[in-house]
Amino acid sequence: MSKYKILIYGYGNPGRQDDGLGNAFVELLEDWVNEHNLEGYEFDSNYQLNIEDAAAVSDKDLVIFVDASIEKIESFILTPVDASTKVAFTTHAASPGYITGLCKKIYNKFPPTYLLHIKGYEWEFKEGLTKKAKQNLEESLKAMKEKLMDPSEMIDSFKEFDISIE
Repeated sequence: MSKYKILIYGYGNPGRQDDGLGNAFVELLEDWVNEHNLEGYEFDSNYQLNIEDAAAVSDKDLVIFVDASIEKIESFILTPVDASTKVAFTTHAASPGYITGLCKKIYNKFPPTYLLHIKGYEWEFKEGLTKKAKQNLEESLKAMKEKLMDPSEMIDSFKEFDISIE
């Protein structure tokens, strides 16, 4: 039994090309966790985050949201999430910061939370990731698998960030 409860939550619309990166990440990482018989992981994916997701993160030791990004980044970045109610880094209705802010307000809990931004390129109404987005997905999976083999580093380093939890 793992000593940590970890939620990996991907969101986006797989019917809009690279917007499905978060969902694809969750599917592939869940396969990897099952292959390696790792315990303590929960997975979820949806088109967008919802206010009910505050309950889902409230009892976790680590939360990683995963979304496609239009930012000017190479392939992916991992950033800490604060409890801001601003919608940032996403075109979706509720941001990870909004969800963690609700979690703090309702449950008085604020688990270490990160957002994995994976660079996307095409957003048309069409299924399937672009070739470059698939490469970014693979790169992000490789990096996150290394980090998740010992999640304590991510949990401990979160405390070093100046995170707003008001």
